Amino acid sequence: MKYNELNVTANKNRKRVGRGISAGGGMTAGRGTKGQKARTGKKLRATFSGGQKSLVQAIPKLKGFKSKRAKAEVVYLDHLNSMKGDIDNFYLFENNYISSPYVKVKVIMRGELTSAVNLKTQAASKSAIAAIEKAGGSFMNTPVPQQQKTTE
Repeated sequence: MKYNELNVTANKNRKRVGRGISAGGGMTAGRGTKGQKARTGKKLRATFSGGQKSLVQAIPKLKGFKSKRAKAEVVYLDHLNSMKGDIDNFYLFENNYISSPYVKVKVIMRGELTSAVNLKTQAASKSAIAAIEKAGGSFMNTPVPQQQKTTE
């Protein structure tokens, strides 16, 4: 294939219809003959199906809603056995139990807690709080840490 044989249509001008028979797009101007689509003014919706029930009306709609609120990340109580002292979001993040220190954390019951820990997270189940206090620790409800914005 040679350079002069390339079929390039990137800068092709649009066809101007309705400018007379000799211009090549006259008379019906590509709209066919008669009917609603041949007329000016009224345009048909994309969902219009000739007056019968359209597909959009026929299919069932999704019910309810989807919450945009981020769900709390779960940490199990038996994970706290290997930890000591104060446990907060940053401590859990450093030990790879949560994805970020700036997310909501909930500790739920699983297994037994043997070490006394001071838990400072956003939520915990009632049974988990009872197990922490039974082991000699404490639970304190704290807000989600806010990320510091850097000013440059």
